[in-house]
Amino acid sequence: MGIKRRHWALAAAPLTLALLTATGCESTPGARAAEPTAAPSTSAARSVAQVCAKPAAGPAKAPAGAVTVDPAVVGDLAAKTRSSPPNTTFWLRPGQHRLDPDRYAQVIPKKGDSYLGAPGAVLDGRKKNQYAFGGTARGVTIGYLTVQGFVAPENEGVVNHDSADGWVIEHATIQYNSGAGLMAGARQQVRASCLRGNGQYGMNAYKSGGRISGLVVEGNEIAGNNRDDWERRRPGCGCTGGVKFWAVDGADVRGNWVHDNRGAGLWADTNNNDFRIEDNVLEANDGAALIYETSYNAVIRDNTIRRNNWVEGRKEAERGDSFPFATVYLSESGGEPRIRARTDKIDVYRNVLENNWSGLTLWENADRFCNSPANTSSGDCTLLVRNTKRCAQPAIARQPLYGDCRWKTQRVDIHGNRFVLDKSVVDCTVKCDRMAVLANYGTYPDWSPYKGERVAQTITHRQHNRWHDNVYLGPWKFVALDPSRILDSGQWQGAPYRQDAGSTFRARDGG
Repeated sequence: MGIKRRHWALAAAPLTLALLTATGCESTPGARAAEPTAAPSTSAARSVAQVCAKPAAGPAKAPAGAVTVDPAVVGDLAAKTRSSPPNTTFWLRPGQHRLDPDRYAQVIPKKGDSYLGAPGAVLDGRKKNQYAFGGTARGVTIGYLTVQGFVAPENEGVVNHDSADGWVIEHATIQYNSGAGLMAGARQQVRASCLRGNGQYGMNAYKSGGRISGLVVEGNEIAGNNRDDWERRRPGCGCTGGVKFWAVDGADVRGNWVHDNRGAGLWADTNNNDFRIEDNVLEANDGAALIYETSYNAVIRDNTIRRNNWVEGRKEAERGDSFPFATVYLSESGGEPRIRARTDKIDVYRNVLENNWSGLTLWENADRFCNSPANTSSGDCTLLVRNTKRCAQPAIARQPLYGDCRWKTQRVDIHGNRFVLDKSVVDCTVKCDRMAVLANYGTYPDWSPYKGERVAQTITHRQHNRWHDNVYLGPWKFVALDPSRILDSGQWQGAPYRQDAGSTFRARDGG
């Protein structure tokens, strides 16, 4: 799965949304507020989908032609699914529905099946069943149903366990399961649902042996996931957070409230492409609000991002790590016109970042490229090289492989954003106030053509990474080339960096 942990030195169905105008809700470092009583306050006065506290009610009566499922009969849902033809609608009566007690007992839908829960309908795995819905049938719908208490193993999911295509999950509550609440297949739509308190991820968008295309994640509340704290159990696994995306080609992630997850809020990792991440509220996640890693071509706009990375950023600072751990972290990711997408750059604009632990970091690991032992995306190569074995000496030392065998942070355009920092709110004195563009000194392996400062010089000066026309309120600092080079705004705007043309700076805390 290419699981990894970042480190600077080595490697690191119509939809009806209930949109509630933001009201005051405060957060403290490390809080696990998965069930808030109010939507978050945002400086941009956005509205967000408050789903978990006020879930939409399903049909109180069985729809015409639907098969009724009885909670008093253990295994009734799976049995009636087996005995019914494709394209059947199942209506689950109010109450606690159970599967057979075997750990592998699950519902295997047929093509086009729909599962609708009445008010109060819950499918409960009772910590005995691993999976709720699996199989490879396409076009399955799950709506108005609570799914809880399942114990999927690490990196596996409870709903759509086998990553079938074309599923629609809407107005569902998927909560308090082990592993991931759900997996994803191509053209999957996850709308107006509550993904809360799951052991590893709210959703793991991963498909074994293939890419996922056309994914929509809209209007959901994604809160308090990674309850099992996988980074503690497997240090450096990089396998935690609200949602993880792997090899997704085309995703719209909009209008979600992603908060209080242990780890990152949203994390796109390894050969993702063509993302639009917009109109979300990302707040109070222990780690970064957003990580976009070894991936391509994205629009990140109109998001409200606040109070993120307080736990992980503070922990690394207290350890003495000088790396600028950021709230929006672009790692070996950039625009690539040769890969088809709705944009040919990473465009970051009209976002509000308020009182996070640092801002944006653009990073490349000079030792991470195809076939390098430092490439923790095990066995993966860039989307520009079909035969990974070509990335070896002597060919890798010459173009085009010299450029195509490594993921590059390039063509990143950061403009029209508002960056607010009040250190008294974040409760920090140092290392929480940085924007950065940098790389490490290349050393490994012996045959690497990227040794020395060449990657650091290139990401800083020659890969068209640009900040401009932003507003800064607070005591911001800037890091360029390597972690030791810390600049003030004048140095950042002056030669040789010439960043943030047209931007304004007000240095006092909070503005």
